[in-house]
Amino acid sequence: MCGRFVSARKRLELLEEFEIERDRVVDGPDPEPGPDYNVAPTRRIYAVVERRPRDEDGPPARELRVVRWGLVPSWAKEPSMGGRLINARAETVAVKPAFRRAFAKRRCIIPADGYYEWQAVSEQGKQRKQPYYIYRKDGGALAFAGVYELWRDEALPADHERAWLWTAAIITTQATDEVGQIHDRMPMVIAPDHWADWLNPDGSEPGQLQATMLPAMAGGLTSHPVSMAVNSVRNNGPELITPLASAGGGSGAASAHEDRPPGELF
Repeated sequence: MCGRFVSARKRLELLEEFEIERDRVVDGPDPEPGPDYNVAPTRRIYAVVERRPRDEDGPPARELRVVRWGLVPSWAKEPSMGGRLINARAETVAVKPAFRRAFAKRRCIIPADGYYEWQAVSEQGKQRKQPYYIYRKDGGALAFAGVYELWRDEALPADHERAWLWTAAIITTQATDEVGQIHDRMPMVIAPDHWADWLNPDGSEPGQLQATMLPAMAGGLTSHPVSMAVNSVRNNGPELITPLASAGGGSGAASAHEDRPPGELF
């Protein structure tokens, strides 16, 4: 799974890097998110989407928006279930009821600087979970494959700025061993030459869409152990991604696990 990640790039950087045509952050109901070194479920995050102009027949345009991490299906009775739907499996995203409509028409890119996973290590006969930060070797952004949905809050009038809740989930796949199996799942990413195909709301053939997704490790990633401080969502700041001198088996050495880290709130 992907349960925590880093989103530290500024809005203006994302507008340029993802060739955004419409900035929907500046005219949205919420202030733009600041740098976040410990993004947790239900936090506001950036998402790149492609949509047609409202009430117009023009072609789709690429937009930058702020969404909440944790997908709320349009048919949900209330939005709290979004905290449980932070990830969608690549193997089943096209058929699972919570994700299939979004996968067909509402795909997005979630920009990230890197993400965290936890490795089970043994110290003096005791087991603990060592967090690792995983990121691109060249320092570039990761374009996580995602799906998004719009949920209508019927308690508010249709023209209210918060009548529609925008939420998203990150698509994950089976982990590879390129930097060691720190965890058995990892995010899928979309390479720049496939961004247009992935975001196109008119493209809905499952086989072609699956072909645009790559495991994050295919992007030339590396990893290093970081402080246990990342376990608490209350901690935030660039010090969370500072490498530790040593931890367990060292960078990239790991064994797969399913457990959540101590203090995880989801």
